[in-house]
Amino acid sequence: MISRGIFVGRFQPFHLGHLVTVKYALEKVDELVIVIGSAQISHETRNPFTAGERIQMIKGSLDADAEIDSKRILIIPVHDVNTHYLWTYQLDMMVPSYQTVFSNDFFTRALYKERGIKVIQTILYKRKELSGTEIRCRMALDKVWNNLVPFQTARVIEDIGGTIRVKAIRRYSKSSH
Repeated sequence: MISRGIFVGRFQPFHLGHLVTVKYALEKVDELVIVIGSAQISHETRNPFTAGERIQMIKGSLDADAEIDSKRILIIPVHDVNTHYLWTYQLDMMVPSYQTVFSNDFFTRALYKERGIKVIQTILYKRKELSGTEIRCRMALDKVWNNLVPFQTARVIEDIGGTIRVKAIRRYSKSSH
């Protein structure tokens, strides 16, 4: 039987810290399911990119990395459920069976531990700068951000006008308050 784990995130955008986590997880399991959370949300301050755009970022970045066998990875978008307790069960219906959850999120870890599912806390690689919030902030303020994401992620963001979108969303959200 193959061992399978899940790695849940919003990936807004997929950055080098996520890449480190994927490599770490692949050392522990035969197959990894990357779950794109909040798949139904886009064009918001915290969630500027669509699920499809995030899939492109992740797939391109993983395919280009010589250390990663992308045949061992599935990428599945999953919508949010507003009842926290039910969220993990909703996820179970959307992904293949798994034995391990890779997460740094306290809430996610707690929900899975309550269910008796093995949770491995992942390494927070350069967390101060490698966070979606920091990267989006840098994009909005015309600061250097593309050194914090894989080249393929930066390419997707550039191709879709992602920086312009992040700036526009930020301006709109400030003006509407």
